[in-house]
Amino acid sequence: MFGNYLIGLREGLEASLVVCILVAYLVKTGNSRRLSPVWAGVGIAVALSLAFGALLQFGSSTLTFQAKEALGGSLSVLSVALVTWMVFWMRRTARHLKSELQDKLDAALAIGTGALVITSFFAVGREGLETSLFIWTAVQATGDGVRPLVGALLGLATSVLLGWLFYKGALKINLAKFFRWTGAMLVIVAAGVLAYGIHDLQEADLLPGLHSLAFDISATIPPDSWYGTLLKGVLNFQPDPTVLQTTVWALYVVPVMLVFLLPERSGRAAVPAPTISQPAPR
Repeated sequence: MFGNYLIGLREGLEASLVVCILVAYLVKTGNSRRLSPVWAGVGIAVALSLAFGALLQFGSSTLTFQAKEALGGSLSVLSVALVTWMVFWMRRTARHLKSELQDKLDAALAIGTGALVITSFFAVGREGLETSLFIWTAVQATGDGVRPLVGALLGLATSVLLGWLFYKGALKINLAKFFRWTGAMLVIVAAGVLAYGIHDLQEADLLPGLHSLAFDISATIPPDSWYGTLLKGVLNFQPDPTVLQTTVWALYVVPVMLVFLLPERSGRAAVPAPTISQPAPR
């Protein structure tokens, strides 16, 4: 549940910050009347993300067991690739996200209403689709459709609250550090999802080694115990992984974590992490 809460929080906060920056900039530049197209774009992006999640859930329910495992495994690998790209992208761009969005918004204002809708749609839609895909694959990995979904919804609700507090100027944190450490935790979560994706592909007979176990500590950590459930919900822990699962998990998490935690090298002077201040009264 914690892993899905982290996914919802991390992805939702990115989207909330984007909306916060767009709205605050329009208000501060005297373009409050242009807010409707921005909200329209956000609404379309949210609706598309929900529809995508529903399509994954209900579409996969009609498949055979082998086809469902093949789909789940393939989408797990894809979602891990997307999330890995996302955490590195946000680590690199967190410091200048605000100015980048404002430049795009200036261009959209010059073009017209349709450009505002498209700008807000694409700014929020990417996070929404990534969130739907990663939450779906994480839910499939845990095998429990209730608690992971509740965790993700709580994470999204927290991100909306944090975004609102940013907009009101009541909350200021170093976003670069926040995304760095939540990104590191998300790498661990993604590694677990990747391992389960490999297991799904093995069950679909697309990868070998389904019965070659690296270890089996099910007697020590029963999957149905409270601590087994906790480890599965937080880290996607499996007490009896295959050799291939364990190998892929290690080959992913070790180099990705090392590279992610390395200090960034840049020839430019450090730019302060962005904060969202309260819009000027009109």
